[in-house]
Amino acid sequence: MIRELSISAVCMGLLAAFVGYAASFAIVLAGLIAMGASDAQAATGLFFATIGMGVCSIWLPMVTRIPAAVAWSTPGAAFLAATAALPGGFGEAAGALICCAGLIFLTGLVPALGRLVATIPKPIANGLLAGVLLKLCFAPALALGDIPYLIAPVILAWLIGLRWTRLAAMPFAVIAFLAVLFFAIDPADAQVQSDAAWFPAFTPVAPIFTIQAFVSVAIPLYLVTMAGQNIPGFAVLELNGYPVDRQSSIRNTGLVSLVISVFGSVPVNMSAITAAMMAGEDAGRDPAARYWAAVTSGIAYVLLAFAAAIVAALASLAPSALITGVAGLALIPALVGSVSAAFSDPEQLEAPALTFLITASGMTLFGISGAVWGMVVGLTIWFSKRRVGT
Repeated sequence: MIRELSISAVCMGLLAAFVGYAASFAIVLAGLIAMGASDAQAATGLFFATIGMGVCSIWLPMVTRIPAAVAWSTPGAAFLAATAALPGGFGEAAGALICCAGLIFLTGLVPALGRLVATIPKPIANGLLAGVLLKLCFAPALALGDIPYLIAPVILAWLIGLRWTRLAAMPFAVIAFLAVLFFAIDPADAQVQSDAAWFPAFTPVAPIFTIQAFVSVAIPLYLVTMAGQNIPGFAVLELNGYPVDRQSSIRNTGLVSLVISVFGSVPVNMSAITAAMMAGEDAGRDPAARYWAAVTSGIAYVLLAFAAAIVAALASLAPSALITGVAGLALIPALVGSVSAAFSDPEQLEAPALTFLITASGMTLFGISGAVWGMVVGLTIWFSKRRVGT
């Protein structure tokens, strides 16, 4: 096994971990804070989310011998960031996170549930995902109007990285973000615990379980995680010729998600972007040995987890508009892809359009979020038009 380890795999694994973390940590923090988490609770959630994907990224590749990349639910965190806080605060949100993780684990145990999710038409699923992402993708433009001198260097760095290669866009933006903090923010304004510099002060949260949170948060979070992360992640591995046991992978990531959700963490799932990086030739000539790239990324994630308190403290130095602006930049490629896929069928445009618009509106009706109503309306129109067409 050790003989299969190569320098190419190690380098690609480290690069994938850096890209995966830098591209989305701001989204996770924004999502947790929007749900009412304190800075300490957000740092705790970030720590366990990073530990969760690190453990899975080591465990799954070692067992399956394929580059099974695992990440936290970026679209799920974006959904949380764009959703109104629940009446019960972060405790109620934590209850919804536990329920979502339970649904993912149950999907791994009950194949019929996975098949049911797979029956959702792809345009509808992508319309839901696009609606979830849209509000946060407005954030860079809104920040440019509110704090132009802070966000402009970040956007410029993002554009420079994008001009070079898409994978460099967010790392460049994060470097610029750190530079802005260093030069433009007074660190004396931050309340940072020096003794928690490398290890978060774990702040427990008592979960509150409600029907409203289950329907309005847990179910949409489950759907965007499955449709936006797990299904594309499996597809990337299969396109690169790797056999995938979907049920086992969902079951294992669901189990880890269930454990970390108790600490207010977003779920973990299969990743498409980092899987594409680690399943290609850049991760080594021998396809059978590329799983070491995923293992390396997992080790890197575990190490990065111990920087959660520092990352959260640095984020607390910045205006919230700057944090959400950085998060929005990270989601633009996903928004473009989901919008394109949502309107790929010229015979079925109204259904994904209404799913997208109702979800993006942020409306609530009878205490149920727009994401759920968007799915209901979209599916109703989709299947009614299909019957009329036949």
